[in-house]
Amino acid sequence: MDNSVPKLLSGPAGFAAAGLLLSSLLGFSGALAVGTAVWMALWWIFRPVHIAVTSLLPIAVNAAFTLIPNAHVIEQYFTDIVVLLLGGDLICMAWTTTGLDRRISLRTLCLIGTSLRQQVFVWLSASVVLSAFLPNTVVATIFCPVAVGMLQFVGEKNISSSRLAVPILLAISWGSGIGGFGSPIGSPANLVAISYMEELTGHEFMYVQWIGRFVPILFIIFLCNLLFLWHLKTPAKNFHGTREEFQKMYAELGPMRKGERICFWLFVLAILLAFARPLYAAFLPGLKPAYIFLIIGMLMFILRDEKGEVLLTWNFAESHAMWGIMIMASSGLGLGRMIIETGAVGHMAEFLGALHLTGGFVTMFLFCAFACFMSEMSSNTGAASICIPMIISLCGALELNPVPYILGTVAACSCAYVLPVTTRAIPVGFGLDASVQMREGLKLTLLCVVVNATLCWLSMEYLPLFSHL
Repeated sequence: MDNSVPKLLSGPAGFAAAGLLLSSLLGFSGALAVGTAVWMALWWIFRPVHIAVTSLLPIAVNAAFTLIPNAHVIEQYFTDIVVLLLGGDLICMAWTTTGLDRRISLRTLCLIGTSLRQQVFVWLSASVVLSAFLPNTVVATIFCPVAVGMLQFVGEKNISSSRLAVPILLAISWGSGIGGFGSPIGSPANLVAISYMEELTGHEFMYVQWIGRFVPILFIIFLCNLLFLWHLKTPAKNFHGTREEFQKMYAELGPMRKGERICFWLFVLAILLAFARPLYAAFLPGLKPAYIFLIIGMLMFILRDEKGEVLLTWNFAESHAMWGIMIMASSGLGLGRMIIETGAVGHMAEFLGALHLTGGFVTMFLFCAFACFMSEMSSNTGAASICIPMIISLCGALELNPVPYILGTVAACSCAYVLPVTTRAIPVGFGLDASVQMREGLKLTLLCVVVNATLCWLSMEYLPLFSHL
């Protein structure tokens, strides 16, 4: 039998098994929604079809079984995330046509050096810090093309088979995720939590209070990520070449040409406008970072380089755009909508409520694990919107103080590392092997859920600041 046939059948078999085994717990529709996640995971691992094709399964399954109105699934495939990815892609394609990608790659190697450990530390640190202030998809969109260009420059032409690319792209993917809970504006999930806590306490939750509670936890989670990435097996400890060689090659490029300058400064402008969003949000409410990137990406078809040619042509953009990234990033949102609207989440909440929890570490761990699971299925914002009201209700029934459990949950929403959806789809779209991310991500997810739950439980027990606002 062709080896691809068992791989192809693994997905439908997993879907059917989940539907049969879980229907008594989640209801028939809810079980099929979770079964869709199983099908997608198996096909992402074994890859009998392209990973972007797998990402379309929520539409196909929902159309076949009418679990929820199909429009509710389809609309998730063209959200702000897709607009952001398209805009970022257009900007970065102009780097290729003008030669800016080579210049940036060389400059990156000159600044960071060729040590793989140093590379991982810098990419992870930068991703964490930036995603505390920018949407995590923006950060991954900014860094992935730079990292891939650098890797290809040093000889790693096939990113999907490059072992040197794995820790760097994972550092960007995972760093962009965990940095989100470092500040209140790092993720919409944080604002969901703040809204509920203000409603509970009746007074404003100051942003400085958030930082004081979460930065120590984020630092320890960051160390877990860093040590994990440093211990991944790689064929070499350094890239080919030395910093001095790259500095010489950079000098040989000469001054930046007009086309390169335009691309560079427009890219900087996009980042600055995304950072400055609070300054103009009141009078330009629709101009979110996603649309800033799209508008600037569209300018690439209009502006001209030193030869009088446009920076980017549609023929080039059409054939080089990473359409698969856009589908993959959206698939989790479509899947999450199915899981929510079929009532699967409600049944999961009933199951948690039936465990007769009494507070303490076990309760904190289960809440964090559930939040992480929901973040894998959809997005951290969707997970927070689902989990926080559920946890408030459960804490009320158990007569527990909900504040520390809310804080632990919102941190856990950013500790999802496995499925290639939302932010985690971006490095996969640039060539990272999805099965590698899922295999290594599962290990790190288990570690970080335990670490996060332990830290939040200890904070709840011994730091009054963590339990009261």
